[in-house]
Amino acid sequence: MGDLFAIIAPVFICTALGWVWVRAGRSYDRELITVLIADIGAPCLVFSRLVALQVEPEAMAEMAVAAGISVGAFALAGIAILRLARLPLNTFLCPLVFGNQGNMGLPVCLFAFGEEGLALAIAYFSVTATLQFTAGIAIWSGRLSLRELARTPLIHAVVLAVAVLASGTTVPAWIWNTTEILGGFAIPLMLVTLGASLAELRVARIGRSVVLACCRLGIGFGVGMALAALLDLSGVARGVLVLQCSMPAAVFNYLFAQRYARAPEEVASIVVVSTLLAFAGLPFLLGFLM
Repeated sequence: MGDLFAIIAPVFICTALGWVWVRAGRSYDRELITVLIADIGAPCLVFSRLVALQVEPEAMAEMAVAAGISVGAFALAGIAILRLARLPLNTFLCPLVFGNQGNMGLPVCLFAFGEEGLALAIAYFSVTATLQFTAGIAIWSGRLSLRELARTPLIHAVVLAVAVLASGTTVPAWIWNTTEILGGFAIPLMLVTLGASLAELRVARIGRSVVLACCRLGIGFGVGMALAALLDLSGVARGVLVLQCSMPAAVFNYLFAQRYARAPEEVASIVVVSTLLAFAGLPFLLGFLM
């Protein structure tokens, strides 16, 4: 029980700090901080962790493949549900497909499974983030933009890290130290920003939001468990895959819904409700996996 509390408490406390900060009326430039995380913190975290891998490359590749398969499974399930409910795909599909593997998934995997868990979680996150900034934007906007992908620093970090690993190049100490320091602010700021976002978002159409939020979490857990069994994963790899698959709808879904005028209030509701449900279920999920 003590180990479980030690995993959950930092996630809850950091998120609560962001929520209390905003609810107290204090200024929080979420747009600026989101850009700092997306353009500097997360890419540096990904690069520094990947080039200093303590995990077998085969395990990382397997997790990356699992991530791609899981996104495809989420999409198929989401399309089926939304067709039955007669809801527009360009508004509600992405919240069912793209979970919060960054802001919430990375810290939880780090605290639950240590550095090995974080490395595998980054492999999963890198694939889903790439798909979110390509296929996801295509769903929101109705067109595929390769320019958006080319301008995404996270993708550059992944490509550089893979090139370093494939060539056997030794990264100079000053580069690794710099990216390690800059990557260090990503995880705490992800959690604080998650809390700040929850404090600012408002719930609309609560009934439909609850149903879709439960679909997001249920599909995620089911796909994670099925894939872990199919790929014969065990231990840390199994735990990371199921955790990352089970994350709530990503906050980025709300940002894209705002940008492309796709019912942002309803998308915000799905993000808020799924996040609250995920927090409530996290102790049980971790207890099951560990």
